[in-house]
Amino acid sequence: MKKSRLRMLSAAAVAALLTTGAARVNPATPTLLIDQDFPDPAVLQTTQGYYAYATHTRDGKIPYALAANAHGPWKVQGDALARTPSWAKPDTTFWAPDVGRTGYGQYRMYFSAQLPSDNRMCVGTATANSPAGPFNPVDTAPLVCPPEDNGDIDPQSFVDGDGKHYLLYKSNAMPTTIWLQEVTNDGGTLVGSRIPLIHADRPEERDDVEAPSLVKSGSSYVLFYSADTFASSSYHTGYATSSALKGPYTKAEQPLLTMAGLNNQVNGPGGADVVANTIFFHGWLAADHHNGRGMYSLPLRFEGGKPQLG
Repeated sequence: MKKSRLRMLSAAAVAALLTTGAARVNPATPTLLIDQDFPDPAVLQTTQGYYAYATHTRDGKIPYALAANAHGPWKVQGDALARTPSWAKPDTTFWAPDVGRTGYGQYRMYFSAQLPSDNRMCVGTATANSPAGPFNPVDTAPLVCPPEDNGDIDPQSFVDGDGKHYLLYKSNAMPTTIWLQEVTNDGGTLVGSRIPLIHADRPEERDDVEAPSLVKSGSSYVLFYSADTFASSSYHTGYATSSALKGPYTKAEQPLLTMAGLNNQVNGPGGADVVANTIFFHGWLAADHHNGRGMYSLPLRFEGGKPQLG
């Protein structure tokens, strides 16, 4: 169990805080796009349609889904990852993948998998000539795995306006941190030093910030992230903004997505990705959390560099 460096709020206090914050959220009606377990969705827009990739389920190590447009209908296709990399535990779990197109026309997948020595999660990569895969993993070593991080998860790729490629991810060491790391244009090699963007520094975050998704709107950079424990109904999506890619980032006063702010229509809205004026996210399909997390969406627009629902 994680030990907080901050004074923990009671469950009632946290709920009240999130409810208050949610009062400013547009009570739009989310669309359930994938009504089965499909957690941590990462969405890729291509000329052939839309692809979504998820944390491992019974459908595969890294299941993927396909739709002609962002609104669906979406259909889960199968497993996008060809095999387990040799550096990973043979029966590893794969978490929160992301896929982007490289500067050389290939597709690069990032994912988290476990080391055989201590089950620590590290970020690995795989490549394919098609967004449907199969993605062949790099076997030599994980791309990101500093021992001091106590595990690294939730990778997300980002290409800035100058064409430079970056990787974002979360380190598990307390306080949890979301990092920005430049990579080569093929996405397979780290360039220079990493930069911390935000930490888990608010009581309602309960020591956890994760699932980064970075977009640029006008001259503003908007970093979406999830906070609290993923299994909790108080898991929520916030955002932070900056006028520069490398920060500093300022967190919004109120979260963007909460269960209360969505009129209890989605249980634990998090793991978000933003593509094509749409925010995609997951939520528990049942109150007892036995049916997994489905993929939902809401329309999203930006006003003055800040996201607005609806």
